[in-house]
Amino acid sequence: MRELLLRGLLRFAALLPLPVIHWLGAGFGRFAAARRGRLWRNSLTNLALCYPDRDSRWRHQLARRSLIETGKSLLECGPFWYWPRARLERLVRAVHGQALVDAALAEGRGMLLAAPHMSAWELANFYGCTRWPMTILYKPSRLAGLDELIRGARERFGARLVPTDSAGVRALYKALERGEVVGMLPDQEPGETSGVFADFFGTPASTMVLLNKLARKHRVPVIFAVMRRLPRGAGFELHFLRAGDRVYDADPEVAAGEVNACVERCIALAPEQYMWNYKRFRRLPGGGRRRY
Repeated sequence: MRELLLRGLLRFAALLPLPVIHWLGAGFGRFAAARRGRLWRNSLTNLALCYPDRDSRWRHQLARRSLIETGKSLLECGPFWYWPRARLERLVRAVHGQALVDAALAEGRGMLLAAPHMSAWELANFYGCTRWPMTILYKPSRLAGLDELIRGARERFGARLVPTDSAGVRALYKALERGEVVGMLPDQEPGETSGVFADFFGTPASTMVLLNKLARKHRVPVIFAVMRRLPRGAGFELHFLRAGDRVYDADPEVAAGEVNACVERCIALAPEQYMWNYKRFRRLPGGGRRRY
């Protein structure tokens, strides 16, 4: 039933123009903020950890704005997964930092494209896979039908999705050896043995080491991408940022620190468009879990 409802909702959203999609998505976000449920509590927990010097009123305002943007992100999957290529291309109004990508690809070692949980990362995937051979790491859904929907939507323009297991990781290495682009979410909490703790806005967060391992082997360029949402349904601006040399450090904690610092730079472009309701600090150093 959940799968059918989601499919129906996204199909309905795909029939609407972007300003209407954003208006409806904002309504979902306002409702989530008003009911003060789990997403609201998660957001406030993360914001208190990341912005301890800000007062509670400021954090409440940012939490509300973030949930409004998250509502837009949910309904945007309708057009992103169903609209034709030409119509999606018109949504990208400007690209900042394209020269960084061109220089990275000119090195001939492939490229790691990291898109945080922010704004329209699905559209960033579309932009990449329609321009370069691209393999994307993803976590399969527990619902078989929903997983099929996600894979079909993300692979329809040529991307190849591989799961977060040993076979998927091997596929990433092979893609980079062929000089292709590998895409991943850099701020997704890794498994128990697949990460290290590194500061994220001054608070230790379990951070993946896979990105560092992939980058180090052949010193692959690492580019971060943010598809920043414009007001009033006007479209999106794509921003590319290049990671510093610390991402290649042999110390995984130093490299993870660079990854988190780059995510912070991405968030600075539009803090309200980051998905603050994600349980980013669930694991605690030394064991245990934070209560969200």
